[in-house]
Amino acid sequence: MPWLFGSGHAVDIVLAVIAVELVWLVTRSGWRLVDALLRLAPGALMLLALRAALTGQAWYAIALPLMLSFPAHLADLANRPRRKSRPGG
Repeated sequence: MPWLFGSGHAVDIVLAVIAVELVWLVTRSGWRLVDALLRLAPGALMLLALRAALTGQAWYAIALPLMLSFPAHLADLANRPRRKSRPGG
């Protein structure tokens, strides 16, 4: 089991699951591609940072995807439809 994490392949498996989820959201659930990408991008970027850390990459290979995950998260939040607030709540 240590080889699975030390090589980063554990993260590769999770990224593959996210890719399958993306395809499912677009083809079966009727999501627009941009909406699905924005929803999944922050987590995928954090996983890329984790993979870089597990495999001993340089600090910038860890920091860059981690930093990019925040604007991706903000873009997802900005893209979501606005809820109308309920009276009294």
